[in-house]
Amino acid sequence: MNLVNLENVSLAYGPNVLLDSVSLGLDDTDRVGVVGRNGGGKSTLMGVVSGRVEPDSGRVTHTRALRLGQLLQRDEFPAGATVRGVVLGDRAEHDWAGDPRIRDVLTGLLPGWDLDVPLAERSGGERRRVALARLLIGEHDLVILDEPTNHLDIEAIDWLARHLRERRGALVVVTHDRWFLDAVTTRTWEVSDGQVHRYEGGYAAYVLAKAERQRQAAAAEERRQNLIRKELAWLRRGPPARTSKPKFRIDAANALIADEPPVRDTVELVTFAATRLGKTVYDVLDVTVRLDSGQPPIFDHLTWQLGPGDRIGLVGVNGAGKTTLLRLLAGEVAPEAGRVVRGKTVRLGHLSQELAELDPARRVLESVEEIRQHVRLGKREFTAGQMLERFGFRADRQWTPIGDLSGGERRRLQLLRLLMDEPNVILLDEPTNDLDIDTLNELEDLLDGWPGSLVLVSHDRYFLERITDRVLALLGDGGLAMLPGGVEEYLERRRSGGAVAQIPGRREAEQRAAETPRPAAAGPSAAEVRAARKEMQRVERRLERLGSRESELHEQLAASAADYARLAELDAELKALLAEKEQLEEEWLSAAEGAGE
Repeated sequence: MNLVNLENVSLAYGPNVLLDSVSLGLDDTDRVGVVGRNGGGKSTLMGVVSGRVEPDSGRVTHTRALRLGQLLQRDEFPAGATVRGVVLGDRAEHDWAGDPRIRDVLTGLLPGWDLDVPLAERSGGERRRVALARLLIGEHDLVILDEPTNHLDIEAIDWLARHLRERRGALVVVTHDRWFLDAVTTRTWEVSDGQVHRYEGGYAAYVLAKAERQRQAAAAEERRQNLIRKELAWLRRGPPARTSKPKFRIDAANALIADEPPVRDTVELVTFAATRLGKTVYDVLDVTVRLDSGQPPIFDHLTWQLGPGDRIGLVGVNGAGKTTLLRLLAGEVAPEAGRVVRGKTVRLGHLSQELAELDPARRVLESVEEIRQHVRLGKREFTAGQMLERFGFRADRQWTPIGDLSGGERRRLQLLRLLMDEPNVILLDEPTNDLDIDTLNELEDLLDGWPGSLVLVSHDRYFLERITDRVLALLGDGGLAMLPGGVEEYLERRRSGGAVAQIPGRREAEQRAAETPRPAAAGPSAAEVRAARKEMQRVERRLERLGSRESELHEQLAASAADYARLAELDAELKALLAEKEQLEEEWLSAAEGAGE
């Protein structure tokens, strides 16, 4: 059954057109994920769909007696409200306590809470859970969720995904959490340039379909560019005063030039040079950390080592000590006992959750120039202003006071300042907050080729699994726990209440491993894996150079259409290049197999 219809809906705020003649519909079985850049119109589209926002033109129709529930980005509650009053209202205790659906929501989002505590005493993340619980205990034909995973930990996000999969009715969700999108949605809407592009499937299917669409568009654009060059060459041929050319040829060339797409305001993250790391990065030796006297220690005689090139993801419930561990490595927290040894070659970059290090009165450009005015990338040197443009800050935006930036823009600025300093060890505390999916993809691409050591705290499961090689858990027992099965093992252990093997000091573990004979069927050693990954990086760099040369050859072939000798020479070079690419791809696959990937 059809629930909502939008017909030729348009909406603009000043010169910014967010929706331009958009038509779409929602059925009672639809489960839609909405993606797009920050500020591109996702929340506005949800407002139009729900009826909260009136479009400038077009028509929005709801089926009669539609029961619609919506979670907004900002949670508002009456003054003096309690958790019980907001979530359960005037329901009698025997009424809601006997309802398994309500009990499931309370257990999943508000486990062990005192329901009579005033909401004013709860944190922002806890208030978010209350708003979500209030919505989910209701019965709705259509549920619209705007960033529902904000402030939720991995465990709560996993519960929410399972709850929504089992829930009947239509669902529309706006989120930058790609794992969550794949877990709960079967269709994807991409809001871009005033249009809504529709794809079948969750995030993974959307990426594949979009890549294919872009491939086809790129092929068409290449053909169009070749035609542009031929038309312009024809127009320029002969004396400038010549006017005998057929008018339709001139009109065709002008139409092609006029149809050139505008330059996009893209966020482009680049690879920064890293200072070479020595053998010692961080050694945590028998460390005890206690933040409040009289309370159990967060870390109790913890021994752990972070080595060169390690990529570690940290998981655990809120308050388990993930941020404290990063602050311990950064020297911002002093241990009660034990010591932290920091390598002499370590150049640290620490991205905290807070934006306090950004002075709201300073201009964006000034904030970057105080770190470094110029940075050399490859053979080119960029100014701070040029780098800001590559990070999506146009010239006029560079003189904006930091206090006027959005949360996502401040996060982008934080990342730029951090990377401009060229660290070789990065500590990232919730780096995905307020970043849209396009920016997350760019950040992942940057970190893929970044050669230093990295420790990441994130509730974004997709991002965490994408850029880290190992996952460690803080389970509140004063130590770190090894998770060979990654996040899924953490969730299973949490659900079952089982323990996870404690991590010994790395040196002791390596010594025991050296003393233990390796079984015949054992996998590659750590040294073999590192060598294989270096080989993969070498091949990838060579493939990138060959790809650039291949593009140049195609352009030269198009420009030399009348020179048969030159065409034969270029064609021979192109065939040799393609043969080398094929051989390199086989070498890459062999190295990837050796690295266990």
